[in-house]
Amino acid sequence: MATSSYSPSQKGLHWLIFLLVIGLYGITFAEDFYPRGTPGRAMVWWLHISFGLLLAGAILARLGLRLTRGVPDLPSSMSTNERRLASLAHLGLYALLIAIPVIGVVLTWLRGDTLTFFSLFTIPAPFAPDRELGRTVKELHELAANLILALAALHAAAALWHHYIRRDDVLTRMLPSSQTDA
Repeated sequence: MATSSYSPSQKGLHWLIFLLVIGLYGITFAEDFYPRGTPGRAMVWWLHISFGLLLAGAILARLGLRLTRGVPDLPSSMSTNERRLASLAHLGLYALLIAIPVIGVVLTWLRGDTLTFFSLFTIPAPFAPDRELGRTVKELHELAANLILALAALHAAAALWHHYIRRDDVLTRMLPSSQTDA
């Protein structure tokens, strides 16, 4: 079901997810300030895991809204190939947005840590720690994080291109001030 604009909830979740992805990527660099085994380093990962779970919840909510509410049609001026590229880019973003938290959960458990959401609840690992496999999964998690940043940059560049070159509404319909639909 297509609509003429994104709802305020869809827009809010879009920008929340953007901030969480950037923040989660950035916080990983804070571990370098603390030696292994220190409370500061443990706090960095506690925050990373908790905000990662928040990201997973926001992604589920965003997918739910996308499935129930739909998305605005792309401008009619876009060619078939441009529409396909846009669809592939969105599919890639959603695939990575789903994969990254799932891989992060598995990584947490492979390290032998419990999964915690701001200490409100914890979920112990359903399997024994495996540090060797954990290193491989960590590399996959990092690769996916780097890929989502690259794809998100491409996504942003395309939105800016639509706004400044094409002069269509692709960007403005996702901006918070553009609330034509409830």
